[in-house]
Amino acid sequence: MTAILGISAFYHDSAAAIIVDGEIVAAAQEERFSRKKHDADFPTRAVRYCLRAAGLTPSELSYVGFYEKPLLKFDRLLETYLSYAPRGFRSFVKAMPQWVNTKLHIRREIRRGLDSQYRGPIVFCEHHQSHAASAFFASPFDEAAILTMDGVGEWATTTLGVGYGNRLKLTDEIRFPHSLGLLYSAFTYYTGFRVNSGEYKVMGLAPYGEPVHVATIRKHLIDIRDDGSFRLDMRYFNYCQGVTMTSRLFERLFGRPPRKPQQPIQKLDWDLAASIQAVTEEIVLKIANHLQQKSRLKQLCLAGGVALNCVANGRLHREGPFNKIWIQPASGDAGGALGSALMVWHQLLDQPRTARSSDCQHGSRLGPSFSRDEIKHDLDALGGVYDRIESPEELAEFVAGQLDQGKVVAWMQGRMEFGPRALGCRSILADARQPDMQSLLNQKIKLRESFRPFAPAVMKEKACDYFQVTEDFDSPYMMLVNHVRDDRRIAPEPLSGQPQVTQVRSQIPAVTHLDYSARIQTVDRHQHPVFWGLLNAFYQRTGCPLLVNTSFNIRGEPIVCSPADAYRCFMMTDIDWLVIENFIVEKSSQPPVKAELRNQHRSQLIDD
Repeated sequence: MTAILGISAFYHDSAAAIIVDGEIVAAAQEERFSRKKHDADFPTRAVRYCLRAAGLTPSELSYVGFYEKPLLKFDRLLETYLSYAPRGFRSFVKAMPQWVNTKLHIRREIRRGLDSQYRGPIVFCEHHQSHAASAFFASPFDEAAILTMDGVGEWATTTLGVGYGNRLKLTDEIRFPHSLGLLYSAFTYYTGFRVNSGEYKVMGLAPYGEPVHVATIRKHLIDIRDDGSFRLDMRYFNYCQGVTMTSRLFERLFGRPPRKPQQPIQKLDWDLAASIQAVTEEIVLKIANHLQQKSRLKQLCLAGGVALNCVANGRLHREGPFNKIWIQPASGDAGGALGSALMVWHQLLDQPRTARSSDCQHGSRLGPSFSRDEIKHDLDALGGVYDRIESPEELAEFVAGQLDQGKVVAWMQGRMEFGPRALGCRSILADARQPDMQSLLNQKIKLRESFRPFAPAVMKEKACDYFQVTEDFDSPYMMLVNHVRDDRRIAPEPLSGQPQVTQVRSQIPAVTHLDYSARIQTVDRHQHPVFWGLLNAFYQRTGCPLLVNTSFNIRGEPIVCSPADAYRCFMMTDIDWLVIENFIVEKSSQPPVKAELRNQHRSQLIDD
């Protein structure tokens, strides 16, 4: 038996993953256990879970893989600081203590994190190798072109490559400080959102604006070549030498300082979001065209933080040169843990690989599940009042009935998802036909900005009935955006000023964005039978084969992991029902939560 533990840590979204004899057994982010969003500490709890899922102790591991090379990354940091000295001194002083105390001693930290029981080899993969491995080796393709894009790894920010069988090779790269991910993050910072977690908010804001600043961005900030390669004008940015993303020159270019999180979103913010989104899509399409011409391959694998931009992915899927695309559902740094383990298994140990018809990631349901005894224990300990419905069919019928009545249901079933998307295992569900559901979910349940869109989970065989997709369209990981069909649209009343999120634009308004787009999750009957069963029960009752599916958490908190997490989140929101396996919990039957505790909980939420 060969067991390989992969680890990502000490930057953003620490995670662990384990494969045994080439089979992905488990993977999870540390934040789900620690309850600290984007937890970057060593993933002690995630490692413990992965080992338990595999039935192993640390001493029984064959290899440990780490998702990047710390010394090479440190070399880049030192060279950058020296290049900008003395201007980078403040940033240098802020960064160095963690490097000196922790990041330069990863071997020590790994062995310590494994309770000093592991004596075997530790393999350090390059950051973008880990991304590439997570994309290609987990994909359903025997051969594919590979594209990875993020902020920065060691030096690379974008890499191109190919994969064949059990081998991959990265052939081209764009290097720091020229980074599409950091360019997008600069606009995230400037429009008032948090870097490394608010980029998806910019993507969600983009349809509200017009891309009127594209020419300015192209003239002053970035030089884009025909092959998609690019260079940034670093005079407009401050991330090399400072603690902010943009410089005073950037502020003068757009006529104001960065928006503070508590300030209202202005038209400039909408338009900047639309403009940087348009530039991002242009670059992604150009790189993809160049990569296809160079590789002559018809399949593409994507990973890295930029691959979470599902709007760009949707355009690439519709307009790009590849016949098929597979996107790693944990495309960010957390996925690097899985990639490093797969890299060791296939590339280092030269183990054979047979591509599967779907993929080898088991629907990304790789986290923990909980027994009935564990669920009962947690609910009893928290004073929860519950009933049970033993029949899966009766449970689906009951929940579908509540959803049809406009109720909001928190749905926790089976193993927790790996990656940032809730895919029907740790989800909040609602009826997408309700005109006020988007506002209700954002303001009273998710406790977040009103403009934020929601995604539909739809029976795979019915997706083409509502969206402009083919009958074989497959998007199980909610990574592609497509448009609502024309015959499902409703033209809104023309309004002046800020676009209104409450305007009804289709027969499924809660999941239809301003531009008639939707981030689609297709649910396959055989791959996700429990969730499909609920969607089918709702379809049989209403004739609508889809539901709003958003992650089971509130602003500032990670997606729930355990039954205790689920019950606490349920009690702090206006969710009507909580369903954990076959346990059903009605809000009106629960003991009251003290108002001061609920208000304190809400006031502590941060703008993530």
